[in-house]
Amino acid sequence: MAVNIPGLIAVAVFYMIILAIGIWASRKSKQVEKKSSGTGTEVTLVAGRNINIFVGIFTMTATWVGGAYILGTSAAVYNPKKGLIWALMPLDFALNFLLAGFFFAKPLRGKGYVTMMDPFQLKYGDGLTCTLLIPALIGDLLWVACIMAGLGGTISMILDFSSFYSICISAAVAIIYTILGGMFSVAYTDIIQLVFIFVSMWMCVPFLMVNPASTDITLTAFNGTFQAPWVGTLEPEDLGLWIDEFLVLSLGGLSYQAMHQRILSASSVRDAQVICFAAAGFSFIMGIPSLLAGAVAASTDWNMTSYGLPSPYDRGEAGNILPIALQHLTPNLVSILGIGAIAAAVMSSMDSCLLASASLFSKNIYKTIIRKQASDRELQWVIKISVTVVGLVGMGLAFIEDSVLPLWILSTDVLYTVILPQLVCVLFFPVSNGYGATGGYIVGVVLRVLSGEPLLHLPPAIHFPGCRLIDGVYVQYFPYRSLTMLIALCSILLISYVTTLLFERGLLSKRWDLSQLGTDDHAPDGCDKVKAYTDNNQPTASDQLLDTKC
Repeated sequence: MAVNIPGLIAVAVFYMIILAIGIWASRKSKQVEKKSSGTGTEVTLVAGRNINIFVGIFTMTATWVGGAYILGTSAAVYNPKKGLIWALMPLDFALNFLLAGFFFAKPLRGKGYVTMMDPFQLKYGDGLTCTLLIPALIGDLLWVACIMAGLGGTISMILDFSSFYSICISAAVAIIYTILGGMFSVAYTDIIQLVFIFVSMWMCVPFLMVNPASTDITLTAFNGTFQAPWVGTLEPEDLGLWIDEFLVLSLGGLSYQAMHQRILSASSVRDAQVICFAAAGFSFIMGIPSLLAGAVAASTDWNMTSYGLPSPYDRGEAGNILPIALQHLTPNLVSILGIGAIAAAVMSSMDSCLLASASLFSKNIYKTIIRKQASDRELQWVIKISVTVVGLVGMGLAFIEDSVLPLWILSTDVLYTVILPQLVCVLFFPVSNGYGATGGYIVGVVLRVLSGEPLLHLPPAIHFPGCRLIDGVYVQYFPYRSLTMLIALCSILLISYVTTLLFERGLLSKRWDLSQLGTDDHAPDGCDKVKAYTDNNQPTASDQLLDTKC
């Protein structure tokens, strides 16, 4: 098949529009920086806390409605071993945003933090915070690699264009506009990307539904025609695994810097909450076209299409079912719109990951550990370099996607089992301290490793109830990741309480208190160091953490 020139031109025009908007937004960023009472670094990372509700809703939704969301939802519905009941992402992401709005927006935005790791740094100090940053940074890096690899495969499939060049070009565009405008460029390009995703995907749906090779999806929902019913089934013995996956996707996103960065960029706590609640509804709506595409693919006689037999599932290409369906079940022009939607989804997630990783490194490692006296200008250069490095490393890893995907899934597990309980404790449990955080971190990591990971060919040392040997590989069907998360959470609280009690009652000498539980710098509630963000220029967390004076 020759290169699809019209499609290539259409994607190129889309990229040029995105780059132009990113450059325009960078100029707005400079204007805000001149007027802002905050530092230039704060403008770059959280847009000077000047993101309005409209822009905030778009950028929050676009961050989660990425390539993994669109491609993964279709793949789950199409997969005859899973089906609609296992396509959890639309519901999970909606729940994720609701939880963020109800519980996390106020304590994070209200105290004027710049990253989600700031409360750790203020309460536990630099050493432990740096350790907690490792899984967060690895998760962002592998997320970038996986979504870029998915984009490369999709463009290669529909446009017959080299995946190498498509990955390189996509990375270059995202890196350039993220470097130029920071959070402003990311937010304003997200508006165009989300609109394009919504319009393009919904334009593809009617053509998918009426193509002659597919049977009415209402007939195949509960009746096996060309494969198992696309609604899917949930056997009693699989319930533990389903619950675990539901909780990982629903709660795991609460430990991602990319989401909290948008909360922290909002103009007020109220705006941050409204943004989260609105994003919950929009993210669910954005998943409907992918669900329908997967259902149509499961209702298709592939022998009547240009794809032929065997089916995509039998060829091991179920993960790419959305681009396959667009290419073989819709007219050429419509499939080009579909590839544009996927490209937009990938870009909207990738730029968020780049900026999130740069934020954590520059703010919580470089400024507070490596060079505490770094100037504001120096920090902005560190952010630019960090964005470039993460983009280039992610681009390199994208070319070995078979190795990256399992690692990314594992990193998501680590964020859920290790970082989430830490974040919950540091925000909502004043009793938590450095000893508890250290103990919980060790317990979470050890339990997760001992539970095994089939994708990494790591056999489990602990066989939970329901553990099965499938094709020579042990698979845990018990909600072991959620159990690990709860045990880590309880460990943090228990160890914190016991150590505080031991030192306060004199059972242990305070000379042995490495975390200095009795000092103001590590007060459990952090209120002496972190004052609530108000509009009357009172000191906030960001004032201390971004102070560039020697």
